[in-house]
Amino acid sequence: MSTIKSSCYIRFLNLINALDRMNPGKKLDSTEESLLDRIVLSFHAKQAILVGDLISISELGSQATLHGRLKNLSAMGYIKMAANEDGRKKEVVPTKIALKRYEEISKCLEKAAKAS
Repeated sequence: MSTIKSSCYIRFLNLINALDRMNPGKKLDSTEESLLDRIVLSFHAKQAILVGDLISISELGSQATLHGRLKNLSAMGYIKMAANEDGRKKEVVPTKIALKRYEEISKCLEKAAKAS
């Protein structure tokens, strides 16, 4: 039984890999993926997430590293940073491009699961 589940996951990884090859300029590293995952999860939970919240996630890297990755995500068009109510803090929100990426990943997951 475990070989069926692992082969489903292997199909999923192959589909994700194909998705990345179709968008070569939009390939994310693991840190950027983790940050984007957290941003999208917060967005769907309707909870604001600030730049400060994200750069303080020490298990993902140093503050300088995480700030650089947020700049990369912004430059690739995956996130927007907007000043919140008091103007001193920046809220991070996913763009339509980011949300479309998660729709595509979801389709890959569904396709891999149906194939088993």
